[in-house]
Amino acid sequence: MSFLDKILGKNDAPIQSNNDFWNWFLKKEKEFFKIVKNRGNIHQGFFEKLAPKLDEVHYGIYFLTGMFDDNTVELILTPDGAIRNIYAIEELVNAAPKMVGWKITALKPASDIKGVGIEYENFKFDKENLKFYPNIHEGYPDEIDLTIVYDGFVEEEKGKVTNGVYIFLDNYLGELNSLTLIDNMNVVGSNEISEELIPIEKLKDYLIWREKEFVEKYEGTRHNTENDNYSSLEGTAKDGGAIIAIINSDILQWDKKASHPWVFIITIPFDGSNNSGMPDKETYQLLNEIEDDVVLELKDLDGYLNIGRETRTNKREIFFACKDFRKPTKIADELIKKFNGTFEISYEIYKDKYWRTFRGYEPR
Repeated sequence: MSFLDKILGKNDAPIQSNNDFWNWFLKKEKEFFKIVKNRGNIHQGFFEKLAPKLDEVHYGIYFLTGMFDDNTVELILTPDGAIRNIYAIEELVNAAPKMVGWKITALKPASDIKGVGIEYENFKFDKENLKFYPNIHEGYPDEIDLTIVYDGFVEEEKGKVTNGVYIFLDNYLGELNSLTLIDNMNVVGSNEISEELIPIEKLKDYLIWREKEFVEKYEGTRHNTENDNYSSLEGTAKDGGAIIAIINSDILQWDKKASHPWVFIITIPFDGSNNSGMPDKETYQLLNEIEDDVVLELKDLDGYLNIGRETRTNKREIFFACKDFRKPTKIADELIKKFNGTFEISYEIYKDKYWRTFRGYEPR
């Protein structure tokens, strides 16, 4: 160790893998255990050391900690509502070594509703002041659309109230169920509600029933796109630029869209300033290679359907409908790293059971 290292302290090696993270954690775990158990300077002694290391593993991993029992600290890793970060948390927790005195948990677990009481921004949320009713939409039988009724609702504070309800549901249902089972949710007050209200403690059973019904309906449903027909579409954007799309026109007529409820969109910006907003020959070839690589990873028979692509001024988007969200988000993160410095790739993934996203491409 150099003279300066002795004076300033030697920096930890950068975290480049899940194993690197846990090797670092193992060196600190006894110190961290004492801090949490003794309620010491937890922010400086634990949180401020852990947070930057988690960021090195994957940006967007948050955490909660406390005593699980008298001799066990629980560390809960959470995406704080971001679907895209779930796979990274699950992989990190699966790689955790056995450590005496530690319970490492991926995502907030479900809790007995009797013990769930949330205070958020001066609002309190519990089983006494929350109820719900489902909204049934003709033509969209698989969609789970809920109205949550909160007795203390204030219209001017709707954003805060809605956030409080989401936090309550994370703790009651468990974070994974809260994020993935509910398609749409609206929070309202109890005034002028004519529908029959259901106690919030019945929500878990309702969602389990709906999910079981959904799985039985679509289990094993796959679509082979090998012989599908594709349409080439051209149009003009509001800014006057050209829009060119190649879309699987057969699959947009499929009657089992809800079996692949996750819409996944990869966006690749490029410089088309020298070609009327369109990619030049070299860029076009590279964009196609990226798309081909993604299609090879996300196969239709594994539950990932390539809907098509759209190229417009300085941007290409690649569209998929997926049975699951984990593999697409991992593939997208790997793309972002691989092409960092070449393209500023980004992506979205969200629930859209009836593929409303793609309605503009359907034949009229």
